[in-house]
Amino acid sequence: MGRGNLRIYLGAAPGVGKTHAMLSEAHRRVERGTDVVVAFVEHHGRPRTEVMLHGLEEVPRREIVYRDSRFTEMDVDAVLARRPAVALVDELAHTNVPGSRNTKRWQDVEELLQAGIDVVSTVNIQHLESLGDVVESITGVRQRETVPDEVVRRADQIELVDMSPQALRRRMAHGNIYKPDKVDAALSNYFRPGNLTALRELALLWTADRVDEYLRQYRTEHDVSTIWQARERIVVGLTGGPEGRTLIRRAARMAAKGAGGEILAVYIARSDGLTSASPKELAVQRTLVEDLGGTFHHVIGDDVPASLLEFARGVNATQIVLGSSRRKTWQYVFGPGVGATVARDSGPDLDVHIVTHEEVAKGRGLPVARGARLGRGRLTAGWLAGVAGPALLSLLLTTVGPELGLANDMLLFLCMTVAAALLGGLLPALASAAFGSLLLNYYFVEPVHRWTITDPKNIIAIVIFVVVAVSVASVVDLAARRTHQAARLRAESEILSFLAGSVLRGDNSLGSLLERVRETFAMESVALLERSGPAEPWTPVCSVVTASGRPLERPEEADVDMPVGDNMALALSGRVLPAEDRRVLAAFAAQAAVVLDRQRLVGEAERARQLDEGNRIRTALLAAVSHDLRTPLAAIKAAVSSLRSDDVAWSDEDEAELLAGIEDGADRLDHLVGNLLDMSRLQTGTVTPLIREIDLDEVVPMALGGVPEGSVGLDIPESLPMVAVDPGLLERSVANIVENAVKYSPDGMPVLVSASALGDRVELRVADTGPGVPDSAKDRIFEPFQRYGDAPRGAGVGLGLAVARGFAEAMGGTLTAEDTPGGGMTMVLTLRAAAGVARVVPDLPAQATT
Repeated sequence: MGRGNLRIYLGAAPGVGKTHAMLSEAHRRVERGTDVVVAFVEHHGRPRTEVMLHGLEEVPRREIVYRDSRFTEMDVDAVLARRPAVALVDELAHTNVPGSRNTKRWQDVEELLQAGIDVVSTVNIQHLESLGDVVESITGVRQRETVPDEVVRRADQIELVDMSPQALRRRMAHGNIYKPDKVDAALSNYFRPGNLTALRELALLWTADRVDEYLRQYRTEHDVSTIWQARERIVVGLTGGPEGRTLIRRAARMAAKGAGGEILAVYIARSDGLTSASPKELAVQRTLVEDLGGTFHHVIGDDVPASLLEFARGVNATQIVLGSSRRKTWQYVFGPGVGATVARDSGPDLDVHIVTHEEVAKGRGLPVARGARLGRGRLTAGWLAGVAGPALLSLLLTTVGPELGLANDMLLFLCMTVAAALLGGLLPALASAAFGSLLLNYYFVEPVHRWTITDPKNIIAIVIFVVVAVSVASVVDLAARRTHQAARLRAESEILSFLAGSVLRGDNSLGSLLERVRETFAMESVALLERSGPAEPWTPVCSVVTASGRPLERPEEADVDMPVGDNMALALSGRVLPAEDRRVLAAFAAQAAVVLDRQRLVGEAERARQLDEGNRIRTALLAAVSHDLRTPLAAIKAAVSSLRSDDVAWSDEDEAELLAGIEDGADRLDHLVGNLLDMSRLQTGTVTPLIREIDLDEVVPMALGGVPEGSVGLDIPESLPMVAVDPGLLERSVANIVENAVKYSPDGMPVLVSASALGDRVELRVADTGPGVPDSAKDRIFEPFQRYGDAPRGAGVGLGLAVARGFAEAMGGTLTAEDTPGGGMTMVLTLRAAAGVARVVPDLPAQATT
């Protein structure tokens, strides 16, 4: 069984007539004898839409109860059991009620298609997932119900239901879309003319792109290489020279003369990275193209004319705009030029425009020769081997060496040519071949010491020597260049692999990245510069400077700068980089911008988290003030009112009990307010511990004053080292931990407080035998205003453990929760031992009296 076909009616806004068009198509198919059912159509109370449902079979909907309300959704099982030829499913982006078969309606539609049922559906342009941000910026409304673009793109047919904004607003005003009480609000908000015009343009452009996809697919499947001029597409060929701006503006004027014109600027770079293009100028031209509504493309190709024509035919372009050549007259000996070649090979279906500009015939930089990359030492050695080598070889063979014969002499001269090619490249090798042939003629070919050759065989031998020498030199030079390119590509791949790995690892160290840039290109200083606007001054974001380098504050001060957008640049100082290194530098620059954005996003996320935490704490504080603080206040007020009452004669025992209640309530208030103030200090970062060395048994007993006598057992060895803490913060931390443990410990089961030394740390363990806490909640109990379970005993706002952990971390310690063996929970407070200070244990006699 094959997959069903999907047809979608796409609209720019609600009310344009998508559902009406879908139902009209259904009636046409029914008249042709097609089995059509209505799987789900929502008429929204619109009379004209509701009338269109008459005469169509409707599959009963499925009822779902959610939060005591009853909803209806499409019954997928019923539709599959009915197995119609065509099913009508309205509102493709709809989110189903929880409890449905699938989360989204488009997933229901996918099941129907898999079952071989054709589906006709509707969707608005604002529900496409990729356009959510754009639609929100236009209308101010975030669409929560979306459908993936790919689902719509896979549709077999997409039909645009179009309507002008004025007609849609008239339909709205006549009450054909919404009820009368909602019309005014809709017209003044979502259905404003500007909103509708922008949404209509989005729908038209999206549909046009879809048509382009169909066209490209058809041309590819049928191997159509000729250009179909269905739409004006103008390709601008850029060289990176200053004339590029003129060409782009000229192409923009040409595109503006016809409706729907499109500009595609393309820069062809050679695969070996050799180029005379200015990266700054290319960045400016890219920005200009994008500002004019076009797109910029970077293409790799050794044959520039062929690559340009291949690109133009690939995008179904109709015109190519090129600039008049900047080459001088003598430079035409290298060939007719790109413009002439493209015009000759373009064919009748592609127009080529040659635009004049101010840089015509002013000369252009030729590609960098390989020798420029070899270094001065290699070049010198190559020329010496190519010129001095044959001369020394001639001297050696004529004065010292024996008579070897012309064939061996030629082989020796050929070796010198190969050596010149390996050292200095092609030009020294050619010079060696020419000079060597002259020396062979003068010294080793009869008649010797004359520039004439009498034997025709020797003429052929000399010619063969020159041809072989030039061929061998060319092959050797080509192999050397390919080896050089392979080494460069290997190095580039390693660098790009490092950058990709840093992206995957989420590295956020901008300094280490800039240091890697400096090491890779052997620079003295590297800086990432940023500015707030084109007219604003540059500001260094991060920089790496060696002892011999200088800080960079502007791109103009650098030897090399790589722009990243309009307001960011990576600047390097130390030497001028060759053109082929700029590709890797561009990758580094882009990665630096990504790392900077990631750092800022992390900072913003942290600030947002802190704000959210502050809001949560303020909300919980209000709840605490309204309940936990009012409870002891109510008890105090009741006791005071009772004591002041003249109607009752209180006995001494009653007065003592009431006064004890007042004291207890005041103590509870003092404890709650103290914890609130401590939490406030921790949240604002104003806790500054005063660290000093102290014995643990001097602090812990003082922290037990707030718990009943006999409820805590102490086990603190005298041999423990001293700890480096703030005594006041430690006392508050231990007090909160112990009070929490006593609160949850069963009656008659004392809490055990013990301590031990572990290396340079001291652990204080507070163990209770209460109900304990599951592992999933062990971290949550340290959050502010959290109380595990129903907190049956005592009162509090859930700040004790949060304050204890905050004070512990402020002193450089930790506070964690563990299970007590046999049941319960153990709080482990880890503190730093005082460096180099041992506990002094007094040497007391076995028995002492006081």
